[in-house]
Amino acid sequence: MTTDAMRYPDIEIYLAKASRDDLDDWLRVAIQADTLAPAGKQQWRTRGRFGHDEIPVMLVEKAADGFASLWFDSPHTPWDTDRACARAAAAHLGCEVRCSLGGWQPGDDPDRFLRVFSDGREEEITWPDSGR
Repeated sequence: MTTDAMRYPDIEIYLAKASRDDLDDWLRVAIQADTLAPAGKQQWRTRGRFGHDEIPVMLVEKAADGFASLWFDSPHTPWDTDRACARAAAAHLGCEVRCSLGGWQPGDDPDRFLRVFSDGREEEITWPDSGR
């Protein structure tokens, strides 16, 4: 399993009830991203930068149980892990954010998630089986 000390090859978090305007603002501040642009049914894309590296970003609305998926397709983000990104997003966007705690290795539990609240509280859950 991956720990917070290791950099992930990409970052994916799940957002509850974040407006695209707020999300655009956060992405602009965090990675100098342009405004999200339509890229298909309930899909949005943009590109940001961190240092000298470009970061492709995709938002899929209603990806899972009413949550939107936000995917940073790069290892070169301001966050080393999904957990760090989820914490930053929850604090800036003021909404619940979830991220996987499972890794990419055999035996890791893909249904283990971290639930981060806007007030900084966190809890580990099994998702999609857990309640809201």
